[in-house]
Amino acid sequence: MQESPDPITPQLLDAVTHQHIAVVDDESAITELLAHYLGAHGFRATQLPSGHALMALMASDPPDLVLLDLGLPGEDGFAIARQLREHWRCGLVIITGRGDAVDKIVGLEVGADDYVTKPFDLRELVARIKAVLRRLPPTVAAGIAAATNAPAGQPCMAFMGWRLDLAARRLDAPGGAEVRLTTGEFELLAALVQHPGRVLSRDFLLEQTRGREAAPFDRTIDVQIGRLRRKLEADAENPQIIKSVRGAGYIFIPPVAAVR
Repeated sequence: MQESPDPITPQLLDAVTHQHIAVVDDESAITELLAHYLGAHGFRATQLPSGHALMALMASDPPDLVLLDLGLPGEDGFAIARQLREHWRCGLVIITGRGDAVDKIVGLEVGADDYVTKPFDLRELVARIKAVLRRLPPTVAAGIAAATNAPAGQPCMAFMGWRLDLAARRLDAPGGAEVRLTTGEFELLAALVQHPGRVLSRDFLLEQTRGREAAPFDRTIDVQIGRLRRKLEADAENPQIIKSVRGAGYIFIPPVAAVR
């Protein structure tokens, strides 16, 4: 990890949010460094040495976001990430020494909002954390006003019996059951439903979902499209809602109506 000079200014202190970050890593030197740095940037950080400790925290004082190291001794980091996604809606950023592309794809597949490889610059990590928190539902990230996510009175978007509530950041299936989405999946689906019938390039979708964080040749969109298809489509291998356009991007096929 590289700690670049980053003085604590009055402006920075004014931006204190006290949002809760869980730092899960078996190396105490790393958790202490991250907790100190996050605390200096206005976050409340809890240091945890294991997935078991994280699950205990989730039951007693759930954080807004989890920084999860994949290499926890005797534990499967991907299984921990999957468990988080199945039961909680917090942000999830994987921090790991595993730089292999396959590991990154698996991390995104199980629902991570971002994947950061060690060593990393602490300022960049904080920027990524803030970007994920900005995309979280207000019911999860209590320090973020609901207006940050959607203007008051913003309509829901309906298609083929599905209902996407942009303000509540909720997707309901035709039968009325809620379908859980990660923050990245929600942002991507929101971008698609607001541009039905138009071919949207990967670059456009990356800009809509990750902004300036997007890197050249980033395949995050392809991974998230695959996850969305498995949640939306009757047959994910023969998609009828989100179709690929070879060499161009993706197109959202169904007509979309704004409903209250």
